[in-house]
Amino acid sequence: MKFPVLFLNHGGGPLPLMGRQLHLAAHMKQVVKQHLPLEKPKSIVVLSAHWESDPIKISSAEAPKMYYDYSGFPPETYKYQYPAPGSPQLATKIHSLFEDNGIPSELDPARGFDHGVFVPLMLMYPDADIPVVCVSLHSSLSADTNMEVGAALQPLRDEGVLILGSGYTFHNMHAFFNPSPETHEASKLFNEWLKTTITGPGNVATKLSRWEQAPGARVAHPREEHLMPLLIVMAAGGIGTTPKVIFDLPDDHENHAVSGYLFE
Repeated sequence: MKFPVLFLNHGGGPLPLMGRQLHLAAHMKQVVKQHLPLEKPKSIVVLSAHWESDPIKISSAEAPKMYYDYSGFPPETYKYQYPAPGSPQLATKIHSLFEDNGIPSELDPARGFDHGVFVPLMLMYPDADIPVVCVSLHSSLSADTNMEVGAALQPLRDEGVLILGSGYTFHNMHAFFNPSPETHEASKLFNEWLKTTITGPGNVATKLSRWEQAPGARVAHPREEHLMPLLIVMAAGGIGTTPKVIFDLPDDHENHAVSGYLFE
């Protein structure tokens, strides 16, 4: 079975697990039932906005640990567990795929699950019974370089692997804490551009590689690490993929506009 490719907005730290950001939490809980095959994926490959490296790194632990990469939250948020197994075999296969495509990479047996990994997976697959391998973003944050990473992962779709991009289509920390009419307007403009570009005609990869030229782009992403997982999974979908907008949170003056995508 060729598995779809998915991009989710993972929320702020552990907030979706704390009864906050209910719109995001509800979407992550329902996305499996509403948009993914009934049969569980054989494995999950996650590209989180919270892991960057050069060269690309691939988690290869048999039993990945938790990595609480946030601060200032209640003590219970540092006790979350997601005991899904890793897959050294899949990690080695991904390393080979990268090698075949001229992409330098390394196995990393120490890397655990950051919140961009465990927050969505705790909501999507709470049984934690599916092997999970994490792949870093390329720390150059080059759109073209990171899309090459996604393209190299395409063959995994034919093996029943879910490729999950975990980021945020609007990620401006200053705007989160100091919202203004200007940041809300920028979020609307950039979100509309993103939806139109991804679902529209023409060479989507070329258009996305020029994302900085989009309206509101640098307000939406002062630094683009939370956008890169979307570009990677778009490329992992491959030629002929049908993109769908599966989550569309409008700007309502409390939330900035964000959107989620499925490529099948």
